Amino acid sequence: MKRTISAEVGKGSVNHNSRKFRAENVDGSRTHLNIDYCNERIQTVYHQLFDEALKRYNEKQTRADRRIPNYYEKIRSGNQEKPFHEIILQIGNKDDMSATGEYAELARTILDEYYRGFQERNPNLRVFSAHLHMDETTPHLHIDFVPFTTGSKRGLDTRVSLKQALAAQGFKGGTRGATEWAQWVQSEKEQLAAVMERYDIQWEQKGTHEKHLSVLDYKKQEREKEIAALDTTLAEKQDELETVQNRIDNFDQGAQSIEKLEQRIESDAEFQLPNPPTLMTVKTYKQRFVDPLIKKLKEVIREVFYHYYKALDSYHRLNNTNGRLYRENEHLTATNDRLKGENEVLRSELKDFRFLRKVLGSQQIDNLIAQAKDMEQQRKQTQRTRRKNTTFER
Repeated sequence: MKRTISAEVGKGSVNHNSRKFRAENVDGSRTHLNIDYCNERIQTVYHQLFDEALKRYNEKQTRADRRIPNYYEKIRSGNQEKPFHEIILQIGNKDDMSATGEYAELARTILDEYYRGFQERNPNLRVFSAHLHMDETTPHLHIDFVPFTTGSKRGLDTRVSLKQALAAQGFKGGTRGATEWAQWVQSEKEQLAAVMERYDIQWEQKGTHEKHLSVLDYKKQEREKEIAALDTTLAEKQDELETVQNRIDNFDQGAQSIEKLEQRIESDAEFQLPNPPTLMTVKTYKQRFVDPLIKKLKEVIREVFYHYYKALDSYHRLNNTNGRLYRENEHLTATNDRLKGENEVLRSELKDFRFLRKVLGSQQIDNLIAQAKDMEQQRKQTQRTRRKNTTFER
């Protein structure tokens, strides 16, 4: 027996997943068959994961406006990282693995066994909500998690980062189609396939373009991949921007160092002239006390000027870099919003397309698509022929 595996990015509707509210596609008579693995408040999870790192970060800040009062709210209201991510996994489809069919219990058993090893395999993905649903068309698994990285030198030393969390688990981004997320999803599919094999089910892989999908399905998937890649790029740019801002903040600490030096010159004995000893000549006093002090002060002034000009140059460079990164972030955010808008349009078109298939029948729709493709191919061939004839006439 062969079955496909689907792994999709979920919307993360925790209340729906836990059945605090019930959508129209849910069969309440089968809800008791669901498995609720965990359902923690995400705010509590954030406290557990990040409170100590947040305290260390805030203690280092010299400016009150750089301190973070609530890390969850900062992530939730920001544009760089999502507070959490969701993956939905399913074996087969409504035709060959229906939740009311003969293989429903088998699907439930396999998905349950797969999930039992998820957290151990993914130590940097903190699961806080996980549910196996048997009360919809096809058995499937929702897993919601907070991705985090430790030992970071930027921002909090333990912070939210999908890219770095997956990198820590060995998934390093490559080409656009082989992002950390894509590699990780493929790995999880392989883990699920290994469980399926123990129950004599082979993984039926449809290939890169999944010919069983409609054109709109494929476009929607490609848009989701682009959005995931852009989210990763935005996170990287945010890291760069935060690094630059932290370095700019160091200039405030430099001003404090100047103040401390000023206090030393005012009060430390090494920078004070002693009272002239009895019977010491002016020349001797100058040579023994005044000249060494002047020499020491000149060295301090020289050092201060050296660091001042070096810091001034770095400050201007960092400000330029900061401006560039800010503009890049704005551009990437706008592009991401545009792609998300396009994806919503594609979802609507896909819904209409599936409605047409349901009303007119898949065979008739496939015939119409084939006819349209033939007509388009003939039109292009006619255009090529005309261009060739025009070239010969010249």
